[in-house]
Parts: sequence; C-alpha cells; structure tokens
Amino acid sequence: MTSSVTSSFRISNLNSVFVGETNKFRVSTVPGAHVGFIRKTVECKESRIGKQPIPVPSNVTVKLEGQDIQVKGPLGELALSYPREVLVEREESGTLRVKKAVETRRANQMHGLFRTLTDNLVIGVSKGFEKKLQLVGVGYRAMVEGNEVVLNLGFSHPVKMIIPDGLKVKVEENTRITVSGYDKSEVGQFAASIRKWRPPEPYKGKGVKYADEVVRRKEGKAGKKK
Repeated sequence: MTSSVTSSFRISNLNSVFVGETNKFRVSTVPGAHVGFIRKTVECKESRIGKQPIPVPSNVTVKLEGQDIQVKGPLGELALSYPREVLVEREESGTLRVKKAVETRRANQMHGLFRTLTDNLVIGVSKGFEKKLQLVGVGYRAMVEGNEVVLNLGFSHPVKMIIPDGLKVKVEENTRITVSGYDKSEVGQFAASIRKWRPPEPYKGKGVKYADEVVRRKEGKAGKKK
C-alpha cells in the first residue's frame, strides 16, 4: 500500500455536505476554505409551575418596585428580590404573575422557582407555616422556657435552643413540638436544627422525627440458634 493512499486526504477534495440532527456541518469544495457550523436555536418550554397565577387575599398588601417585591399581611412582612431573568407583574384582577424576561435556559429554571417563592410570601404573611416534630424514646421530652426550647434527649445535660424572632414553638404532651411562623425557610430551618440533635435511628426508631416522617426500620442481629 503506497503512502499516497494513507496521507492524501484533504478537506478540499470532499464534495459532500453532512447534516446532523442538532448541528449542520458543511464542508466547502473550495481549497483552503474554513469549516463552518450552523447552530440551531434552543427553545425553552415554559414552566408549568411558573405560569400559574398567584392569588392575593384581601388582607395582604403587595408593593412592587422594579425587581423587588414587599408583601405585608396580618402575620408579618416579607420581601424578595428577583434576578434579571424573571419579573413579576400584578394583573387587573389583583393576582400576581411571574414571567420570564428573556428566553434562556436559566430563565426557565428561575421561572418556576421564583413563582414558588412568591407564593410562599403571600401564604406566609396571611396564613403562616408550621412544622411538627415528635420525640420517640424513654425519657425524651421537651419544654418551652421563656424564649428557649429545652430538650432532654439522653445526653448528660439538657439541650437549650433560642427561638428566633418571628417563630413560635408549642410543646404538647412533652413529646410533640410544633414550630410555626410566617417565613417558610425559617420554620423549616429551625425544625431541622431541632431534629439534628438526635435523628431517628433505624433499629428502634428512637430520636426526633418529623410528624409525617416514615423511618425505615432495620432488623437487629438475630440470636444464636440452638
């Protein structure tokens, strides 16, 4: 086999055009010409969550200033800043609607996220959020003393946690804890901080768990067979 067969392949000798599904690859027949790519525009679908309107109750006041929103209700006041990819508008009916400002993939991602965050603002200042926990274990108990939650979880000393501003904690039957407030992220964060001290273990289920949490149990070691 001669060397001309293995080395004499040049782009200028090709007389065909290759077309892919996403990119078009064209090869020029003119010697020394550059290879070019023609890219298709990526079209982003509208978020199913993002396009849903947000109803505003009559006892909630909404103030829009550019990319900032302030929501005030009977339980408190919250604010949120939007990125440049999305914007919020108030319709004549009084409902809020979050829209995309540009057609990009990131805007599609931000669309549904900030619609949910805006809805949480409205629900938070009007109805509020709550997270319930349950203590499982012999001697495990909780109580509220002033602005602190005192937990007895089997340690050599009780665990004391300061209740953040804007949150309320209620203890029932010494084992059931309810954290409530108008900021959903604050409620969830404080409830997670309580659970972190003694997460439920999988053998007997002892620990601090959410009221609706399902703990997958494991079978303990079997005894010796006689």
